[in-house]
Amino acid sequence: MKKVLTCIDGSLYGQICCQYALWFAAKNGAAVDALYVSEIWQYEAPLVADFGGSLGAQPYMGLTAQLRQIEADKAGVLREYVLDSFEKAGLAGQVAFHHRTGTLADCVGEFETGGERPELLIVGKRGEGANMAKAHLGANMERVVRASPLPCFVANREFFEPRTLLFACDGSASANKAVAWYLSNRKAFENAKTHIVGVAAKPGDVAKAGEVVQAVEKMFADSACAPSAVKVLQGVPADVIAAYQQEHEANMLLMGAYGHSRIRRLLIGSTTVELLQRCRIPVILFR
Repeated sequence: MKKVLTCIDGSLYGQICCQYALWFAAKNGAAVDALYVSEIWQYEAPLVADFGGSLGAQPYMGLTAQLRQIEADKAGVLREYVLDSFEKAGLAGQVAFHHRTGTLADCVGEFETGGERPELLIVGKRGEGANMAKAHLGANMERVVRASPLPCFVANREFFEPRTLLFACDGSASANKAVAWYLSNRKAFENAKTHIVGVAAKPGDVAKAGEVVQAVEKMFADSACAPSAVKVLQGVPADVIAAYQQEHEANMLLMGAYGHSRIRRLLIGSTTVELLQRCRIPVILFR
């Protein structure tokens, strides 16, 4: 892994994202781009029109300038935190801090093009409004994960090195990407146990789920890397995967993202979203 892009803000999740980026830099020698995005664009033109009759355009333009200065000061604090963290770890030369204005999804897209595109995107499960919406995922996180072609490491609110990795496999191309990515980067996960699970949502699906996990097990065997456990679960995917994760104390989940059709997601939700909400561990998602 040559480069990692991590999204930083003023929340606890932002700090954890920085710690995981530092961990990947130390384990793989990866360079890190740390990105902070100011979203003050949403306060500019529309509200000038709304408030023009009461405040006038000029006073509001002054307020916008103040917001820009506040965001610049905040970016300076975050930059100092990131650079200081890497310097203390002896990795000062492996990180660059970037401050942008706009939407997070658009600004992340800027880094996904070109010859030195990152190989992993790290983003917090929630952002600075986390305490106001504890049961929900961050809107920016969902937008970025749905839009980005990169593997997305969704960080929880606590940092810990992975001890047991859980692969949720359904035979899809995205789930197989998760396994291939791990096998090519397993140096970062040395000494971690790996569990492979497939899910049979109906009794008649057991044989098919068994074929899926056997194919994944062979991918491990071909790389001289044997999994610690291989199992077919039966039941609602989100329920049985979350239960297995808790029972075996897996502290990282790897899976394909958003596998169902858009209409199906609107009607009954997504297994991806449910697992992100229920599993209080980092989740690496693959498109």
